[in-house]
Order: sequence, then structure tokens, then C-alpha cells
Amino acid sequence: MLILQALAEGPRRQAELRRATGSPAQTTLRAQLKRLMEIGAIERRRLNRFPGVLEYELTATGKELLPVLDAAERWLAKSPDGPLALGSGEAKAAIRALADGWSTKMLRALAAGPLSLTELDGVISSLSYPALERRLAAMRLAGLIAARPGNGRGTPYEVTDLLRQGIAPLIAAARWERRNLPLVTAPIGQLDTETAFLLTVPMLQPPAELSGSCRLAAETSSDGKRRLAGVVVEVNKGAVGSCVTSLRGNADAWALGSPAAWLDAVIERDTDRLEVGGDCSLAGALLDGLHETLFGGRPATCP
Repeated sequence: MLILQALAEGPRRQAELRRATGSPAQTTLRAQLKRLMEIGAIERRRLNRFPGVLEYELTATGKELLPVLDAAERWLAKSPDGPLALGSGEAKAAIRALADGWSTKMLRALAAGPLSLTELDGVISSLSYPALERRLAAMRLAGLIAARPGNGRGTPYEVTDLLRQGIAPLIAAARWERRNLPLVTAPIGQLDTETAFLLTVPMLQPPAELSGSCRLAAETSSDGKRRLAGVVVEVNKGAVGSCVTSLRGNADAWALGSPAAWLDAVIERDTDRLEVGGDCSLAGALLDGLHETLFGGRPATCP
């Protein structure tokens, strides 16, 4: 992130980059520069006026990463203990805990409701008990989850508003991946879609005059089969009453589209590729709320 931030101001030599990024070890800087070149975010060129001198600059693909950087930086600024500086140990730990929670499906499990470590172990079979315990501790230390009173069968943990807001940098990064590295990154699937909606929708505050049900769904693909994934939201006089992943039954309003269309709608407030129907005032309010809540009315656009 610090390398991208430095190169956003213009091309730099390696020595200049090292100073701009807090003087990391040369091996660390070289490894990060190599990784950024591998994904096409930066390129290296030789200066004709100085034989043997190289400088780095952002590519068009790299410039598309800047909105991801902006989303991450704004998320880190919302830490309950005060803004976390980009590149600090605390910021790295928070981002790592958020990413680990997402990739291990811990966030999907916790999005449905508070769970204890033992209950998480029963839901997630891909991780050992000690591995789950370490990740849960990291998430708690970063302020992503909080303990709540239990019934004597272990301490249940619930997600915090900071974790819910973490969907913003996650979906900004997901959109960059799907646009620029579609062959080497995983497509957005059912669990991704459900997790994002379950964590974000409870934060919404629709206008007080609105009531009804709304289906928010994305057309995902798994094993060659297309299926809908999302939530049905119940709104009662401007308050979100429930948010469930069962899409059966009728709804007063709906918004439907591909994962890419949903990312554009939430990040850019571009709903042109979504199919919206029924009570459009209700659906529109929820769509506006998703954008406002995660991106504060600021579209994450490329420079």
C-alpha cells in the first residue's frame, strides 16, 4: 500500500521508494516490488540519462488499485481506538485479520449470529481448533469481534461495526481482482454474496416512511450451474427488522444482477445493470443505503 501511495505521486527510483515507505529492509522492498510487477500494477524502466538507474511507475492496472487503497485507508480511520496509520503494525494486523476471517469463511459463520469458539469449530471443518483460536484472537484484538455474555457453554463472539464496515475494502479489492486477474482469482460465489449482504444490511437506515420486503440477489455460478444468492430484507417503518438468506416466497421489491453489476452499484452508485422492480422506492433506498454506508457517498473511482 505504501509503495502504491508513493508511486501515485509519480515515478520513483528504488532508493526514493525506500525512503517514502519508511525504510524497510531492501529484501522486503524488492519482494514487494516484484509482486506488484507480477500482477501488472507497476512497471520498471531504465533511465536513458542515467545508465544502470531504474525507476518504477504505476501502470493503468496499478492506478485501478488506488481506490482499493483509499477504501482501506478510510476503513482503518474508523478504528475505535483511533485512526490506524497505513503501514503500521496495527493496520497490518487489522487487514490480515479481516482477510483471514473472509478467506476462512469465519465471517460468513459469524454474520449469521454470535458463535463461541466451540461452535465455530463445529461449523468450519477446514481449520483446526488451534488455528481457529488464533484467528479469533487476532480478530478480537483488531476490534472486529466482541465477546458477549454466554449461557455457560463458552463465550459467544459477535461482529462489530468495524468488521461490518470492512466489507468496503474487501469488495473494492474483489472488483479489482475480477477486472484485472480473472484467470487467477476466484469468482464471487454464493457465500461471498451472502456474507457481504448479511454484514452490511443491518447497518442501513431507510427513510421512516418505508416498510415492506425486498429481495437483494446476485446471479452466481457454481459447478457450471447458475443460482441466485443474496438476502430478503424486511423493513418496518424505516427499521431493518430481519435479513435472511432464504430467497423463497414473494417480496414487495427486488434488485437482481450479476456480481459485477452489484459491485458497480455499491461502489459507484451505478445501478444501470441491475434489474429493479416492485416497490422501487424501497429497493432504491436500500441500494442508496448500501453505497452511503460503505463508501460515504464517495464513489471509489479511478483517477
